[in-house]
Amino acid sequence: MELKLGNKKADIGVVGLAVMGENLILNMESKGFQVACYNRTTSKVDDFLGDRAKGKNIQGYHSLEDFCEGLERPRKVMLMVKAGGVVDAFIDQVVPFLEQGDIIIDGGNSHFPDTIRRTEYVESKGLLYIGTGVSGGEEGALLGPSIMPGGSNQAWAEVKSIFQKISAHTDEGDACCEWVGENGAGHFVKMVHNGIEYGDMQMITETYQMMKYGLNMNNEEMEAVFTKWNQGKLDSYLIEITRDILGYRDENGDATLDLILDTAGQKGTGKWTAIAALDEGMPLTLIGEAVFARCLSAIKDERVEAAKVLTGPEVKFTGEKAAFVADLEEALYASKIVSYAQGYQLMQAAAKSYKWNLNYGGIAMMWRGGCIIRSVFLGKIKGAFDTNPHLNNLLLDPFFRDAVTNAQAAWRRVVIKAVELGVPMPAISSALAYYDGYRSERLPANLLQAQRDYFGAHTYERLDKPRGEVFHTNWTGRGGNTSASTYVV
Repeated sequence: MELKLGNKKADIGVVGLAVMGENLILNMESKGFQVACYNRTTSKVDDFLGDRAKGKNIQGYHSLEDFCEGLERPRKVMLMVKAGGVVDAFIDQVVPFLEQGDIIIDGGNSHFPDTIRRTEYVESKGLLYIGTGVSGGEEGALLGPSIMPGGSNQAWAEVKSIFQKISAHTDEGDACCEWVGENGAGHFVKMVHNGIEYGDMQMITETYQMMKYGLNMNNEEMEAVFTKWNQGKLDSYLIEITRDILGYRDENGDATLDLILDTAGQKGTGKWTAIAALDEGMPLTLIGEAVFARCLSAIKDERVEAAKVLTGPEVKFTGEKAAFVADLEEALYASKIVSYAQGYQLMQAAAKSYKWNLNYGGIAMMWRGGCIIRSVFLGKIKGAFDTNPHLNNLLLDPFFRDAVTNAQAAWRRVVIKAVELGVPMPAISSALAYYDGYRSERLPANLLQAQRDYFGAHTYERLDKPRGEVFHTNWTGRGGNTSASTYVV
């Protein structure tokens, strides 16, 4: 069944009419594009055309064949469906109705190895493939998201005008969308974005926990603090919505936040980021702690029982509350810098592994607007990579080096006080531990290597010999001189 308006073929088609799909379609149409839509449950097509899409340049179809026939060549089919096997199923269903040079776009939160595989598969059919991260949630999809496309390089010229018009824009007018790189690069960058999002959210919740239980602050006091912070160097979407959440009251006048069960869900992108970090041998300690914090929150029943028998310190906060709140701002800011430094380390490592040519300043620009981690902070990251495209770590950029140096005393006071009061701050404290480890010329890994050589003959390198030359010690006198092969994770 065909439900199209007029005879003009659509500029782009979207498969999937869930929240993100619907809002992206409306966004595209509002920017002057004619859009076709299809949904497996065809009643959703009818409902959409009769409601939010009524009277707009949006064509609805009840079959994939008619849907593809209604698209201008090269056809651009954007899948906004659940990540995983559903994407593969739709690719297989739509390929027979496409011709050479047509483009399939996956706009969901797909795992980047899947996108690498799908790019190769779709290209083998004579078609082009794009795997793109789309960040900003429902509001971003409708008003302008951050878009991170990667895949078949030839496809970018065909979708660039659409993607950049519908994306968010910075105050300077730059589109928060640029080509990321080959095959899975776009979804990898989106995955790291989500990992940083996990870290940001966890650090904010730790700060909230310290204010609420360490400083005994009420919601109104915390709302005022976050309002102030959102006008300074922490100005960001997540600080802004935390302010709004703290001030929200339901129809009975109760604080909704206080009624929400303290068990956090997750869809897997933070976990994927941590796994990718392990695969690349990169120390994403903060994001890892953020993922594990959600896991710990999920065992609510165990925590309730543990709280009955496990005790903590009896210490209460004494001191100047306003001064400590100022320390919290500095600790949160410094930890945020570490979170991005780690995320960029992972992207740089992956770029080498997968031979991607990533534009690190451009990635920061894509995150300046529309996405969940958007903040004024990102302009400084772009500036750092514009100044030095080969920057190894954000902490080595003069701006960020000075910022962390200035925040360091406050950061340490916060972590010390958290330990004294028994308030868990795993992400913020791990950020400080990473900073101290990264700035250490010498770490205790020499002892670790001696231990490995002692029990497994894994060998070690020496300070007084060239790198790459390995040695083994017969520590017990019983082990002989045979050593194990060496490897690096």
